[in-house]
Amino acid sequence: QVQLVESGGGLVQAGGSLRLSCAASRTFNSLIISWFRQAPGKEREFVATISRIGSRPYYVDSVKGRFTISRDNAKSTVYLQMNSLKPEDTAVYYCAATYRLNLSYEKRNEYDYWGQGTQVTVSS
Repeated sequence: QVQLVESGGGLVQAGGSLRLSCAASRTFNSLIISWFRQAPGKEREFVATISRIGSRPYYVDSVKGRFTISRDNAKSTVYLQMNSLKPEDTAVYYCAATYRLNLSYEKRNEYDYWGQGTQVTVSS
């Protein structure tokens, strides 16, 4: 069993920045870790993912150029640096993990472990 704990959410004005963290309880190097978000009344959507060795980040189009995903395997932590935040980025942000070797990153049901989520609110 893998436990994921997100932190770093909060309230920020439009144009501001936040850095989210996702800490894992188990062996980290074999996990694919991704970030999803869910806004009120909307489905949970994929935001970003990163490979096991920290290369090949992949982002949803709406955050490209503003968000950066990274990982520190020594600390068993994945980060999501969010810059130039917009009100439409307001959501609960979740990290998700899987040991699967091949997966469709954007599909929620490909992931076996989820964190509890952290709220990000961007005011206009």
